[in-house]
Amino acid sequence: MRRRLALWYAIVTAILLIVFATGFYLYVQFTLIDRIDDTIDHVAEVIERSLIRSNLIDLESDFSRSFSANAQAIDADHIDIDWFSPNGEILWTTNGNSDSLQQRERGILQPVYRTVHLSEAEPLRQMTEPIVINGKLLGYLRISHPWFEVTKPVKQLFLDLAVGTTLMVGVVLLCGWWLAGIAMEPVRESYQRLKQFTADASHELRNPIAVIQTNVQVALADPHPDLEFQKSQLETIERITRRLGRLIEDLLFLARHDGGITNQKREVCNLSQILSEVAEEQQAIAQQKEITLELPNSKQNLLVSGDHDRLGRLFTNLISNAIAYTHKGGKVEIITQTNSQNQIKVHIKDTGIGIPEAELSQIFERFYRYQPQKSSKSSSKSASPGTSGSGLGLAIALAIAESHQGQINVESKVGKGTIFTVNFPLNV
Repeated sequence: MRRRLALWYAIVTAILLIVFATGFYLYVQFTLIDRIDDTIDHVAEVIERSLIRSNLIDLESDFSRSFSANAQAIDADHIDIDWFSPNGEILWTTNGNSDSLQQRERGILQPVYRTVHLSEAEPLRQMTEPIVINGKLLGYLRISHPWFEVTKPVKQLFLDLAVGTTLMVGVVLLCGWWLAGIAMEPVRESYQRLKQFTADASHELRNPIAVIQTNVQVALADPHPDLEFQKSQLETIERITRRLGRLIEDLLFLARHDGGITNQKREVCNLSQILSEVAEEQQAIAQQKEITLELPNSKQNLLVSGDHDRLGRLFTNLISNAIAYTHKGGKVEIITQTNSQNQIKVHIKDTGIGIPEAELSQIFERFYRYQPQKSSKSSSKSASPGTSGSGLGLAIALAIAESHQGQINVESKVGKGTIFTVNFPLNV
């Protein structure tokens, strides 16, 4: 993909440069031709004025002699002048190799411009026009200008443009390779996350499916089925199926969040009420572990715009995590506050085992579960019953917070506890 991007950068740039170079080349070429034609026109105009002045008195005089005298007075600078009779015969020339006027050039009424490519000599730019005075055709004037004033700079320009375009395409190819690497970095990271996500999801799904398959095989292999035993196996299958269902729902929720398909209701929700409901649900688990769960005393209305059920799930995940990783006899405290920026802050503070600083950047990754050190017997003993989840809780909490224009921050010290802070814009 990186090679393709770099190649496309180079191809598009090469096409643009070639179009520009071709246009510039043609513009310069036509400009040089126009300059030569202007020089030829100027010479022809000077000669015509001189001829008209010298023949106003006597049109029957020796016109060729008068033409020669006027033509020799012009500083032509490599310009050759030929004078032909009305029949096309050469009468006077500054170029010893001139022939008679071609048949196609006789009888012309307007000046004719053409580029003549000679076999040995340098090509010439020629202009042939009839000289008519008082309605009488006196002859044909042909002015030849050397073509090297066009070919020489145009050849040099072509070489410069070719070299410059080639160098620029090479530079763009290198820059394209570098820019493609920068552009591909997020794609590479996303691809690695997708691979890791797929591997983790496969691992999480494989174990319960294997348990279901084993229980079914055992039940089918029993020739004399025991109803109590089959009931136990069916209960196991039903429990694992519920776990699989929750896992699939979590994965579907995250997939929809990643795709921007939230499908969430928008209503005014009271965070104080949501927190009270969640605390009430988690109170039994906290009491079982002899953990004190404290709610804020304030009964003020903390109103936010969002989905009531998803906000409840957000705080359920955070509070249940705090209880799971807190020692027996510890405390989980929920603190709410507002600030001058019309924000609501909800702090979920525990006195649990804490999270090392190196692990904080990974706790919101999907399927990531922090495993405390085995050497900490008390930590492992008290935390292990609540750490058997799929590792999607914090990832879902972050997704819900982001879908409500909120943020989640975390502070933690090993052995002292963790504080999760959720910020929401206040609905005023």
